[in-house]
Amino acid sequence: MLRASLILSFLAAGFCAPPPCKPGEETLGRCQRPVENNPQCTEMVLGYCQDVPYQRTMFPNIVGQQTRHEVEMSAEYLLLSVIHGLLNGECSPDLRILGCSILAPRCRGNTVMKPCRSSCEIIKRNCAHAFEAINMAWPYFLDCDRFFVGDEEGCYDPLSALRARQEVTLANLTDGGQSTILQFTYHSNAQMINILKKTAAKCPHISRTYSIGRSVDGKDLLVIEFSKNPGQHDLLEPEIKLIGNMHGNEVLGRQLLIYLAQYLCSEYLLANERIQTLINNTRIHLLPSMNPDGYELAASEVADSLDPENTNQEGHIYNGWTSGRANAQNIDLNRNFPDLTSIFYNRRRFRSVRNDHIPIPDSYWISKVAPETYAVMKWIRSIPFVISASLHGGELVISYPFDFSRHPEEEKMFSPTPDEQVFKQLARTYADAHATMSNNDTDRCGASFANKGGIINGALWYSFAGGMSDFNYLHSNCLELTVELGCDKFPAEEELYPEWLRNKEALLSFMESVHRGIRGIVKDGNGNGIKGAIISVKGLRRDVTTAEDGDYWRLLVPGIYVISASAPGYSKVTKRIRLPHSMQKVGQVDFVLKKVPVDPDLDYLNIPELDNYERFDPYNQFEQYSQRELGENGEERTEKPWWWAYFSQLGVSTPTWLLRNY
Repeated sequence: MLRASLILSFLAAGFCAPPPCKPGEETLGRCQRPVENNPQCTEMVLGYCQDVPYQRTMFPNIVGQQTRHEVEMSAEYLLLSVIHGLLNGECSPDLRILGCSILAPRCRGNTVMKPCRSSCEIIKRNCAHAFEAINMAWPYFLDCDRFFVGDEEGCYDPLSALRARQEVTLANLTDGGQSTILQFTYHSNAQMINILKKTAAKCPHISRTYSIGRSVDGKDLLVIEFSKNPGQHDLLEPEIKLIGNMHGNEVLGRQLLIYLAQYLCSEYLLANERIQTLINNTRIHLLPSMNPDGYELAASEVADSLDPENTNQEGHIYNGWTSGRANAQNIDLNRNFPDLTSIFYNRRRFRSVRNDHIPIPDSYWISKVAPETYAVMKWIRSIPFVISASLHGGELVISYPFDFSRHPEEEKMFSPTPDEQVFKQLARTYADAHATMSNNDTDRCGASFANKGGIINGALWYSFAGGMSDFNYLHSNCLELTVELGCDKFPAEEELYPEWLRNKEALLSFMESVHRGIRGIVKDGNGNGIKGAIISVKGLRRDVTTAEDGDYWRLLVPGIYVISASAPGYSKVTKRIRLPHSMQKVGQVDFVLKKVPVDPDLDYLNIPELDNYERFDPYNQFEQYSQRELGENGEERTEKPWWWAYFSQLGVSTPTWLLRNY
């Protein structure tokens, strides 16, 4: 319907505009007067520019269009006429009025007045993301440097009247207009990207968006980050990630993360002390959709099932159960990661071999690796994540590693990690803060979790290899939970608001739980951080390593521990610490290591296989997942977006300036 209405808008906007006047026709209203040699101010008659803060304009305009008729027949004017629909109402009417100030400029004393560059820059800063969301370039005629001028040149603000009205409206709001009204409806992939970029634009001092890669069908895997210094790792600041929609038909997590992003931004602006403390001390990464291709398929089938003309009326629960689970290659992403758990089990007998940061076997790359899996693996390797949660659907429970049974023939077998107690504490944090998850009386969708309080070891529930949570644990420092949000994988829209209420506190509590255990910095004698130093806990056969600047985080439950720090070429330092039950914040344990000669025969760390950890995609079979397709001149080559046909088929000069990277 939107695209059909845009066609009608195009036609109404100017394709029936009157032709140039013939002698004697000027007063009949059916023609356009030709341009005069000495242009003068004339009445503003352009239909889509009637609400500009002036009544008189002049032609030729600022971009050189000679007559009103030429403007009305132009792609520039057609764009203004449909910009509201293209951008789903975002930045309206600001963008249209700004465009009118160029196409139908203000005239005073038979002289064109140019709009202020500052007005253009504000609009571009706040609205550029909306164009990116539909893969459209910023319009050339809104080039702030080319067509707008500074205050010293006598400019005017075309948005002054609009801003005055907006200020009156904001003055009547108790929060100053900072809060965000969440729309509890499902969002398409384009709408999701638009919301994330709009949120980052609203809170640019604490957030940004970035892509970790693309799906099979070329959709961006877009992340929104929150931090006091977005885009960089701050010393001792823990990093966490939340991932939704790994299975494309399990959609509630996707929506919750969209809502969470908007909530964090608006509450920070409203000076919510809890949210400000969280963001100022934590770097948060939200990936609402790991499988946007699968979501698109699932959403289309749900829409079909709700169509009254569809003879198959099984409803959204039936059609959303399996359709769209896998990616566009029909790969289940939660079975597509390297199976490092089997390697862990084989190594248990050898105490001299490390059981953490297990390299990816070269044999893994012979199999089919999905681009979404590849992107997430590179993401995990590039950022020192401490905790993570992957949001799923189909049950109401938290499962934690290991997901693959320690006995290959046992489908349901308790298979704990060395961090069993820490995982249980993390899982309990989410489940207890959830409105119903830890209640044993809650309907469990057919599975039996009685007396488990809403948490379970993954392999005890059911065993599978190649899962993302096991990979996080065995390849990096990160501890990841799998959060099953409810029985219905694709709940009805009226359930979205209640589900947000059930999960909001749990999401916040889980993120806050990263500030437990110990953290610190490992330095050399000169005060320089040591990257890759190993932090060991006596009695726990799973070490963590330091990040780029020597900082580390080690989640632990209350107790007494013996902690060691070591690195090749340095002495080993050991400390005894106590974490009391009453401790409400993370403890800091720093180490200073002295340089010593390396004895290869005695060095525990000198294991040849560890060199393989840096081997990633060793045959460069999948590197294309990280690359854009380039044209002859090195620019990115992309297919024409959906809106392109409307401009190219309606007889106007094709506006290639609307194409990104053309």
